[in-house]
Amino acid sequence: MCGVFGVIQRRPFHGDEIIAMSESIRHRGPDDEGFLLLEGRSLRRFGGVATPADAYASSLPYAPTHRMDAGWRSEAGGLLLGHRRLSIIDLSANGHQPMSLADRYWLSFNGEVYNFIELRRELEALGHTIVGDSDSAVILAAYAEWGETCVERFNGMWGLAILDTERRTLFVARDRFGVKPMYFYLRPDGLAFSSEIKAFSVLPEWQARANVSRVVDFLVWNVSDHTDETMFDGVFPLPAGHTARIDLDAMLAAGAPPTREQLGMRRWYTLTPRTLGPREDREHALREALQDAVRLRLRADVPVGSCLSGGLDSSAIVSLMRRTLSADGAPDHAIHTFTARSDVAAFDEMRFADTVVSASRTTSHVVTPQPDQLFADLDRILWHQDEPFLSTSIFAQWCVFEAARRERVTVLLDGQGADELLGGYPGYFGAYLAGLVRRGAFMQWMREASALRREARFTARRLVGYTAAYLFPGLVKTLGRFDNRAYTDVEWIAPSVRDRAAVDPLLAAGGRASSVRDLTRAQMSRTHLPMLLHWEDRNSMAFSIEARLPFLDFRVAELALGLEDEDKVGGGVAKHVLRRAMRGVVPDAVLDRRDKMGFVTAEPAWVRGPASLEFRRRLDDAVSALPGLLSPTILRQFDEVRTGARPFDQRYWRAIILGRWVERFNVRL
Repeated sequence: MCGVFGVIQRRPFHGDEIIAMSESIRHRGPDDEGFLLLEGRSLRRFGGVATPADAYASSLPYAPTHRMDAGWRSEAGGLLLGHRRLSIIDLSANGHQPMSLADRYWLSFNGEVYNFIELRRELEALGHTIVGDSDSAVILAAYAEWGETCVERFNGMWGLAILDTERRTLFVARDRFGVKPMYFYLRPDGLAFSSEIKAFSVLPEWQARANVSRVVDFLVWNVSDHTDETMFDGVFPLPAGHTARIDLDAMLAAGAPPTREQLGMRRWYTLTPRTLGPREDREHALREALQDAVRLRLRADVPVGSCLSGGLDSSAIVSLMRRTLSADGAPDHAIHTFTARSDVAAFDEMRFADTVVSASRTTSHVVTPQPDQLFADLDRILWHQDEPFLSTSIFAQWCVFEAARRERVTVLLDGQGADELLGGYPGYFGAYLAGLVRRGAFMQWMREASALRREARFTARRLVGYTAAYLFPGLVKTLGRFDNRAYTDVEWIAPSVRDRAAVDPLLAAGGRASSVRDLTRAQMSRTHLPMLLHWEDRNSMAFSIEARLPFLDFRVAELALGLEDEDKVGGGVAKHVLRRAMRGVVPDAVLDRRDKMGFVTAEPAWVRGPASLEFRRRLDDAVSALPGLLSPTILRQFDEVRTGARPFDQRYWRAIILGRWVERFNVRL
């Protein structure tokens, strides 16, 4: 796992700007750094203060020959390609980047291609000689052999940039589901790109400006990363499953500022369902696909562990890790698990996590996040996240990765993606019920409604409301009242943005889909997974840890999309097929639980307990910082939550973190 960055510009490069970009994402790769400058037709290779001595001393054709100095200046513009390395596979100098092949192709790569061993064998049979043991070297050979279509053969996660010095093009690609990030920033005289937005903040002309539409979406509708924009005006991601192909000479030509069209973006991957056989084959197919996804993600030359919440998804990952490692003869306690627990019983999953720890014979590490620690670390967390985040659950995840760093575990597997693929959210019940009504399957609707009342404690009113809201998306505010959503009232929003706040962004993103399969597609591509991946990437990389996600192996995802609705949410039980597939693998106590938490905090208790005054003070600061977004009414509403006169929701946290973001990044509204 690493950091990628680069600049295409007409004016000469300055060493202090290049070093500042590299340092801004140092946490993504503290083990090595490298720079490649294409100036006209000439190439120059640089290292930095973090570049190991053996990289400078090696005879590799991509070894740095100069050290980047703050006072250095180039004679002209061109392309600067940079890299920060977190060493995971092949820890030697062979893994230094930017890496070259035949002095023509140059790679800066962030991520992992898990099937690199199999690809290496295939490429060597085709006549390629691959130096070292890294997946990065395999990527270069694959690009030389198959061109831009090479990404279709990769099983992994990545944000990468490949320079072709003969064609003078820059190829930029992102993995199928966007596990690894890549951002673009169009500058007056060129383009900057990076794994993190903060790398742009060191450029001389940078002034952070808010994208108010996306900010309102976040504040009111509880969503981010759902469009091809960010909350920073002028900064946008390369979408998941997309590539870009940039003609360097065209972009460097004098004239108007560059445009998005010059990036040549195209979609290379669309999630499509795999055709499945009879029901009895589905559980076996899912278990085998997930088992192999875990096997591939255990490939590393550094210690590997797992996040463990005690929920179904992470418990399945840990249990499958144990099966894989036991088959390979690994000793007991070879797996380190990391769990966030709560000292408020209603939010604590420790009893379930302990059950998995005992069954899988792991070495368990436990953290208990506290609100005083949250506020002490808040500015640091926000800096790493780049953008505001929806709830304090991100803090619980932060604490888990921090604990892993203390234990020197560099790779963690996690269960991200299972809820979106397998129907883990309450909205899937609404989509399922609405689909039954649309098909005229009223008797089946009655049976499923009865099961939901029994298994999920749905009331008759909630059943009708969920069905209606997913049949008629315009009734979403009715659904919001069941879940106490902030978009159901507008008094807490400043009058100047209430018109914007009235537009439901999830409609355009497909998040109000009335079928389970369509809702899965929307949550995977727009409404849920992108923001969860954003938070996990930044939290893990803040501590130089690589997070690997077996449920997002494309084979697992395509199989899951091909499942019937009943496999996912039939009988009033979420993720029904996963529970059946993991029977005998995951402890029954976890498989049979019906509540859902994840890495949550006791935020509802915190705002009514000893931390209440600090939350109130922070909210007051946000109202002062955001007069064009927040109404002082939100303070009265929060006081009612503190006294128990009003139910808790997370609008207050979103207001707090948004106000802090404006201050931390000096954002102009």
